[in-house]
Amino acid sequence: MSTENEGTAVPPAPSAPPVPVDSPAASPQASAPESGAPTTPLPTTPPHAPGAAEQELVHAGQAPAYASASAGGPQGGTAPGQAPDGSWPPPPPATPTYADSGSGGAGAGGWGASYQQPTPKSGRGRGGLMAAVLIAALVAGGLGGGLGYVLAKNDDNTSSTTVSASDSGGSVKREAGTVAGVAATALPSTVTIQAESSSGEGGTGTGFVFDTEGHIVTNNHVVADAVDGGKLTATFPSGKKYDAEVVGHAQGYDVAVIKLKNAPSDLKPLTLGDSDKVAVGDSTIAIGAPFGLSNTVTTGIISAKNRPVASSDGSGSNASYMSALQTDASINPGNSGGPLLDAQGNVIGINSAIQSSSNGGLGGTSQSGSIGLGFAIPINQARYVAQQLIKTGKPVYAKIGASVSLEDSTGGAKITEQGASGSDAVEAGGPAAKAGLKPGDVITKLDDRVIDSGPTLIGEIWTHQPGDKVKITYERDGKTNTVDLTLASREGDS
Repeated sequence: MSTENEGTAVPPAPSAPPVPVDSPAASPQASAPESGAPTTPLPTTPPHAPGAAEQELVHAGQAPAYASASAGGPQGGTAPGQAPDGSWPPPPPATPTYADSGSGGAGAGGWGASYQQPTPKSGRGRGGLMAAVLIAALVAGGLGGGLGYVLAKNDDNTSSTTVSASDSGGSVKREAGTVAGVAATALPSTVTIQAESSSGEGGTGTGFVFDTEGHIVTNNHVVADAVDGGKLTATFPSGKKYDAEVVGHAQGYDVAVIKLKNAPSDLKPLTLGDSDKVAVGDSTIAIGAPFGLSNTVTTGIISAKNRPVASSDGSGSNASYMSALQTDASINPGNSGGPLLDAQGNVIGINSAIQSSSNGGLGGTSQSGSIGLGFAIPINQARYVAQQLIKTGKPVYAKIGASVSLEDSTGGAKITEQGASGSDAVEAGGPAAKAGLKPGDVITKLDDRVIDSGPTLIGEIWTHQPGDKVKITYERDGKTNTVDLTLASREGDS
């Protein structure tokens, strides 16, 4: 499976595990980078993995700076509307489908017999009926007149026949647990980021308030253009715009922290959740600026956990790896760096990449859109990285001290015969060497997590912190072995 960052072509990746993804750029869609070296040392960020692409992963990163739906831009992340809102209006209500006669004659004996008038019938029946009708008419008239008076009195001298929400007992109040309630609370603490390089190139991404000091967390690929002498701005939904600067960025984790200049005193950081406790099927809410459309809210669920995803910045060498939360919330280019929230409004991840079809995007542009496969960096990992960046300005990575193959594989992560630039594949004195691992060993598990490729192993190691103890399962000469080791650390992306 091959991947690409939003806006650029992506490197190939293992079938089950991650697929290298090119980092989104503000410039037009770039072609897929050439495959890099097949091996890379874990301490150093591994290069692209070669291989035929089965699927295409892209960063949900920057949208074009101009945010035009009709203009071309980097091939990218999230796709237009995964869950459209256009339900047909309901049909109009159905119309309510709404004689006694007396006889006289001659006497028997001839003419002269007297005429006998018929005995009159009692008038009680007819008179009673007429009285009942009259009373009913009077009662009906009285009711009609009374109701007419009441309705006229309550009509407030208007002739309207419409019914308002307040008349029917409806309420526009949104409870805290609803999507509208969560959005109303979270939106004021999200920003749309404009990153511009010294040459004028750049794009749009998203970030969210991390603390009251003005630190904003986002993706590395969102701010990469502005790292060396570029320009950064962050705009809140209220329209207030602030200049910002990069505090630190971690290319391997794809996490960055920027800080607002002259930050306001009333910033409200979003509450951070616990991504380890997230379950498949949990509701999700994503906030971002897809295709430059700031303050967009979409919903979905957690569709998978621990999904290995690899992406690159488009240069073919700087790779990012994550053991991601997968969501079907609609995510598109420009959503990158934005928060993925749970139903209570807690941040559980940072939206970073999407699986994308390559058949074009919104308005016929070259940018691809959401097909319901978005990936977010778990917040437990992002929190640790952000804190390190704020503290020292540099990322700290966990490592085992061995180089593994990045070629497509379903059998595990194979330790290579030689490391990058001719170095030893197993670092002398490192955790792997101390545990007795050797070139040619195939790592198949890290704790209980199945490892099916080098990128999967790297992404899983980077969910841990230096000093963590892990159990490695590996195969050598057809035999399965297990060994415990303590993860070491390295600082910086180089």
